[in-house]
Amino acid sequence: MIGFRGASRYNHPAYAEGFKLECKAVKRVRDEMGFNNVKLMIPFCRRIDEAKKVLQCLASNGLKQKQNGLEVYVMCEVPNNVIQIDHFAQLFDGFSIGSNDLTQLVLGVDRDSEIVAFDFDERDPGVMEMIRLAIAGAHRNNRHIGLCGQAPSDFPEVAEFLVKLKIDSISLNPDSVLRTIEKIASVEQQLANNESRSLL
Repeated sequence: MIGFRGASRYNHPAYAEGFKLECKAVKRVRDEMGFNNVKLMIPFCRRIDEAKKVLQCLASNGLKQKQNGLEVYVMCEVPNNVIQIDHFAQLFDGFSIGSNDLTQLVLGVDRDSEIVAFDFDERDPGVMEMIRLAIAGAHRNNRHIGLCGQAPSDFPEVAEFLVKLKIDSISLNPDSVLRTIEKIASVEQQLANNESRSLL
């Protein structure tokens, strides 16, 4: 889970040919098939130097950021992404909080282990604070930020928390979409009513 994956793999000589094929596929989708609204998302980018290298690798494979409107986002799933979000925001066009991995790394819990998985909880105050800091940091730098992970689908209180922080987007499991949309609409209406009263 925390080994040879994401940005570290993209930058590694052992995966150079594989990464070249990935870039070729993205270029085909954007340049030949006309889907130039497709954005790139870099997963598990641990450090600023690693981020710079992966952007260079993309450019050397014909995917230069900003060229032909190309936007490159980064997953915000390592505590260092949150701690150094102002620096990551200088390199990337947006963020997606990977709440599953972020929870594992904040709590030091492997959610795939039968022995310790019971301690995996996205609602832990430390995890929620990291999410809050990530959203605040992205907005401070005028960057889009969303969240992908189980939490908003599983826990209505997490969806409410995210809406109150004005997160830009949330991914949901198909079976929870309608229920969560209703919850979000209710929270947004409540926030709008509170704002109207405060203006009176």
